[in-house]
This record gives sequence, C-alpha cells and structure tokens, in this order.
Amino acid sequence: MRNVFAAVMASTLALSAHSQAAEVVNSVNWHPNEGVAQTSSQGHMFDGISLTEHQRQQMRDLMQQAMRKQPPVNVSEIETMHKLVTAEKFDETAVRAQAEKMAQEQVARQVEMAKVRNQMYHLLTPEQQAVLNQKHQQRMDQLREVARMQQGAMPMLYSSNRSNQ
Repeated sequence: MRNVFAAVMASTLALSAHSQAAEVVNSVNWHPNEGVAQTSSQGHMFDGISLTEHQRQQMRDLMQQAMRKQPPVNVSEIETMHKLVTAEKFDETAVRAQAEKMAQEQVARQVEMAKVRNQMYHLLTPEQQAVLNQKHQQRMDQLREVARMQQGAMPMLYSSNRSNQ
C-alpha cells in the first residue's frame, strides 16, 4: 500500500510542478492573496513584496524562459505508473524503478525552478530581500509549530489505535 501511495504521489508531483509553472507564466501575481502566489509553498515566495513593474516583467521573462527550456510532462511515464498500480499482480521492483525515474525527473525540474527563483531573488533590492527573508522565517516558524503539533499527536494516535485492536 505504501508503494502505491508513493507511485501516486510521484505522478501527482510531476503534474503539479508543470501546471504550477504554467500558472506562474500565465499570471505573474507576486502580491498576497492574488491567485498563483497562494497555490503552493514555493508559489508564495514573493508574498508581501512590492515589486516594480520592471521587476515584475523581468520575473515574467525569467519564467517564460524556464518554461521554454523545460521538457513537457512525460505522459507515458505517468501512464506506465498507472499500469503498474492497476496490474493484476503488484511488481514492487518495477514500481520502485518507475517511481525513482519519475522522482529524478521531478528533482531536475525542482533544480531548474530553484535556479529561476534565485535569479528572481537577485532582482530584488536589499530591502525587498530583507522583507522576503523575514517572511520566509515566519513561514518556517509556522511549519515548525505544525510539525511539533503533529509529533505530539502521533503518540495519541498510536495509543488510540492500540486500544481499538
């Protein structure tokens, strides 16, 4: 079951990364609460940063260049994974190999997007960079709090499951 979940997640990640990049190119919105900026943890990198029109255009251009370089989503890989997941007999080795192949493609896309975000970051003024870093720290603090709460909930879940058996 864990392998099926991993396979489905790999497929989902591959599609979501490509569609997220396409959304960013089609509607560069670096203001809070305006669409794309709220779609993912990476999508809101520039929330709360007031950009000049020139910066916005430069970022749009960077994203368009990245999209042109990025290979299209490999539908055959997703289809292969689907066939493996729905096969009569589960082949863990084949699923693992397919998931690793898809994960490697995803890593390559993430590296390319990180490179673009780095270029975007360096388009910011030092003041804008300071605001961005402050907002990033706030998000990290929130994530740490969520992680801490989840860790605290795990022993309770485990003990309640043990009592139900």
